[in-house]
Amino acid sequence: MTQAAPRASTQRRAEMVHVAARLFSERGYHGTSMKHLADALGMQKGSLYAHIGAKQDLLFDVVDEGAERFLARGREAAQSPGNAARRLERMLTGHITTAIEHIDAATVFLNEWRYLTEPRRSHIQVKRDLYEDMVRSIVAGGIAGGEFRADADVRFGSLLFLSAGNWVYAWYRPTGELSPGEVGRNFARLIIKGLQGEASQ
Repeated sequence: MTQAAPRASTQRRAEMVHVAARLFSERGYHGTSMKHLADALGMQKGSLYAHIGAKQDLLFDVVDEGAERFLARGREAAQSPGNAARRLERMLTGHITTAIEHIDAATVFLNEWRYLTEPRRSHIQVKRDLYEDMVRSIVAGGIAGGEFRADADVRFGSLLFLSAGNWVYAWYRPTGELSPGEVGRNFARLIIKGLQGEASQ
């Protein structure tokens, strides 16, 4: 795996990453200038350059931290006790909760990561693939164990799962009736019902 740039380790760097997540989410990576970042941080642009090498450094930090949050929740769900349906529900609930709790960073992770240059883009792609593999493994395990229907498609079932979780940031409102966990459980039950089919009868 490609070595990543050093993580934000100081309070100031963490603040920069937080502000960058908000601006990249609101304006997009290309729509955010170093001046926008400096102004939001109350700094001169020259001072900002003294703290970071380039805007890419902040994009990588935002995206990499987002990837680690999703992976941590994913591992917790994938390694939890219970059957495949229960683990899949936990994973989608954790995915949506993570996206909502860190909505700016999640938006950047899901949309702006493609603007990373190599080798950082490949570094993040490895983590995205690892997360998707966790989902596929749960679905495949449910099929192999007879819990999900034998003709269920692992690839499309996993894509449906990821699509449900990845787009929640676009429409979820904190003032709505459902919590992130409730949204996750409702989505998971619908997906699981489709995977179970006659296997659940």
